[in-house]
Amino acid sequence: IIPIGSPIPNTRLFIVNENMQLQPIGVIGELCIAGDGLARGYWNRPELTAEKFVDNPFEPGTRMYRTGDLARWLPDGNIEYLGRVDHQVKIRGYRIECGEIEARLMAHADIRETVV
Repeated sequence: IIPIGSPIPNTRLFIVNENMQLQPIGVIGELCIAGDGLARGYWNRPELTAEKFVDNPFEPGTRMYRTGDLARWLPDGNIEYLGRVDHQVKIRGYRIECGEIEARLMAHADIRETVV
């Protein structure tokens, strides 16, 4: 179990399914963040901002960030991190898309298959 704690003051965390419905305790979903410290979006990335910073269906008039992290509420109020929705990894804070690395490797004439 990798617990990541509970929300700090002025921050709200939601765990939702693919239909943006709240998940009950113990059920896996995507971790979303809302609250006073939420960023406005990604710098010079309007398409990514539109995808990840969405209207908050639980607090009309506010926005929330879809992290892409899979998590679930624990009975004690903490959250357990379970992985990613996509195939993205972070190395020293940099987002790496494994599919992009695979595509570059596949461009080489001597490579027939790749898995990152």
